[in-house]
Amino acid sequence: MQINELSQAQRERLAYLELRVFFTGELRRADIEKRFGVKPAAASRDISVYRELAPQNLGYDLSLRCYVAATNFSPVFDMRQERVLTWLAQGFGDGLELSLPTQTPFEGPQHFFSPNLPTLAALTRAICAKRAISIDYLSVSTGAKHREVVPVALADNGLRWHLRAYDRSKKQFADFVITRIRQVTPLEGKPQPHECIAADEQWMSTVQLQLVPHPHMKWPQAVELDYGMTQGVLQVTTRAAMAGYVLHRWSVDASPDHSLDPSAHHLWLQNPEVLRNVQSAVLAPGAQPQEGAE
Repeated sequence: MQINELSQAQRERLAYLELRVFFTGELRRADIEKRFGVKPAAASRDISVYRELAPQNLGYDLSLRCYVAATNFSPVFDMRQERVLTWLAQGFGDGLELSLPTQTPFEGPQHFFSPNLPTLAALTRAICAKRAISIDYLSVSTGAKHREVVPVALADNGLRWHLRAYDRSKKQFADFVITRIRQVTPLEGKPQPHECIAADEQWMSTVQLQLVPHPHMKWPQAVELDYGMTQGVLQVTTRAAMAGYVLHRWSVDASPDHSLDPSAHHLWLQNPEVLRNVQSAVLAPGAQPQEGAE
């Protein structure tokens, strides 16, 4: 059987099936039923058809009672990286490119992030299964090193994607740039409670950033319109682990005395004290180290 022999509706369901099992490591018939509103018999037929298309891709785990991604999994659908990342970030965009024309000309900034999809899939499977992994990681500060980590989440800083994970060698949670990760190997055994996402204080806690036009802006009303401010203030709630990335991406002057150049920093953080004990604050322009921050 060939893909082009299937109906458009069935291609969409099979593409979803493949994307889900590849990036989460598990697939149940109920997943297809819930996503597309089909009967159990139709979902079973979809799985059978997919196994005809790619007999090497699916295995069945009797203990979990679900289909799992085989070790030599090779996608049969064209997975565009942008759509995969959208699916991971927002929960839709099932990975199948429909080539539908846009109604309005549109162009966005170029994205340089080009993940290796098998690597990304290995990471997301580890997150979903709550399993530790070993990785080869190339750091700009320490070079290539072998790490044992417990992945807990993915994070997009606007320029590139990070893996949030517990680093067993440093005994703390940290961010790893996904494009620098190589050779992902699952490890046996369940992570300890202190290695799981509930123990990641920086990820679990939130901070509220009060952003205002830079005090030295000549026409602050223009900035208020840019960001849809209410009474001259934009309230942004973010995870503590992401606060520094947000301020860096938006070029927010985080200095207490708004001392940075307003031509390059249209926004100022009106409540810089909120960065106290926020480890990612080291990335914020002009931020001063706070007591308790690393």
